[in-house]
Amino acid sequence: MQHAARGTQSALGQTSGGMSGEQQAAPDDHAVATWQAIREKLRAEFGATAYRYWLEPVALIGVEAGVARLGAPTRAMRDWVTQHYLDRIQAFWHAEDPNVHFIEINIVSVANAGAAGARRTSDATETRPAQNTSYRDSQNSRASSAANTAQQPAHSQKSNGRTAIASMSDDGISAALDPRYTFDNFVIGKPNEFAYAAARRLAEAESVPFNPLFLYGGVGLGKTHLMHAIAWHIRRTQPHRTVIYLSAEKFMYRFIRALRDKNTVDFKDQFRSVDVLMVDDVQFISGKDSTQEEFFHTFNALVDQGRQIIVSADKSPSDLEDIEERLRSRLGSGLVADIHATTYELRLGILESKAERQAVELPQRVMEFLAHKITANVRELEGALNRVIAHSQLVGREISLEMVQDILHDVLRASERRVSIEEIQKRVAEQFNIKVSDMHSARRARAVARPRQVAMYLSKQLTTHSLPEIGRKFGGRDHTTVMHAVRKIEELHTTDPSLSEDIDLLRRMLEG
Repeated sequence: MQHAARGTQSALGQTSGGMSGEQQAAPDDHAVATWQAIREKLRAEFGATAYRYWLEPVALIGVEAGVARLGAPTRAMRDWVTQHYLDRIQAFWHAEDPNVHFIEINIVSVANAGAAGARRTSDATETRPAQNTSYRDSQNSRASSAANTAQQPAHSQKSNGRTAIASMSDDGISAALDPRYTFDNFVIGKPNEFAYAAARRLAEAESVPFNPLFLYGGVGLGKTHLMHAIAWHIRRTQPHRTVIYLSAEKFMYRFIRALRDKNTVDFKDQFRSVDVLMVDDVQFISGKDSTQEEFFHTFNALVDQGRQIIVSADKSPSDLEDIEERLRSRLGSGLVADIHATTYELRLGILESKAERQAVELPQRVMEFLAHKITANVRELEGALNRVIAHSQLVGREISLEMVQDILHDVLRASERRVSIEEIQKRVAEQFNIKVSDMHSARRARAVARPRQVAMYLSKQLTTHSLPEIGRKFGGRDHTTVMHAVRKIEELHTTDPSLSEDIDLLRRMLEG
């Protein structure tokens, strides 16, 4: 283990540097040992390949007055590590040294490789906070008092994009907010314009405009981005308000821990005294009766006090399964905003925006190609773009259509295998000897209705479309009709051998 660590140090000395040319005091032995321990944990958890490409080139610059300074050689690498690895790094750092309260991430050039941080450490990665954190812009942080800063910790990015600073949350309740997820960075299009307008209105309002705001849509369409953007905006413009953002999973774990520690009074006080409570992926508490009970009472307490609640899920409130009826009713009592699947125009706009923010020259034909080929969700599109940019910068290869096809061959192949609702309708119509137009018609004869239900079921199973989107493809039917069809076919799949055989055959044909 020690031998491997020394080899890593030698390699990193070639790529790390000081902070924008400043002469920085070398980190002390304790900082070096702490960072080395974190690096070994990262290598063990993520594997040698990911570690070598993404984590090894990032260097510890120094630790001083509770601030850990780290450096990445490129903007793309800093952003990639921030997105994919910082949650684990922050946990490792807190376990090793709870005295570090801020983490500063710099983009350092190879030319600055002789800086003190590289001389002593040369071992590095990049980090966010050392605990579950919440952030706000540095401008607001500078303007706030020390006491307010402790209550509302800050994450900042200097205007030139060179540095990102994160602070730890003293209460440890809120999860980290991504500094990229702001309203300014959100690309608006027809599929998300209503959700964006609702989120913006809520963030800018001094009183509660609607309660709750319920955002729902498929994976990677922008729900989390909008929730982070709301939190950033409120913390910047109304720093006196207490904002907690966390996933439903984290809410559940904290509740279970409070029960185990017999400390539910503090748990209730923490969550029922905030001004804005934001819970992401609420579908996670489906079937968790005790957690639903506590969330329901927390919800009521906050609404009664005139506090704001924002919730996201992958389905509308009425479609959430294994959720108590009274909670579903509460979740749907405010404003419900659906985020639809992306259009080609929106995907192209997203690519243009992200390329501009990363200061990367991306040929127009490359952006058009990616917008046409990667249609599942924004997250997958963004991941593909990050891969292309990282490969270009690390290998020094010019971005071209041929290069993109080579680098993303696995992603493109998977995208080509995706099935459309139209193809499902066509295959099912052929299998059951009916017309494709029957899929859209109002006919209710069993010979037509059952194949239509099968097509709806397969659309839910084999595509990323939401229930309302599927309903619109079947003659503008309501999402509850689709939900009923899915449940009916699931039931028949286990009780009707003949239908089950037809469905399995159709699935093989469509997925092949």
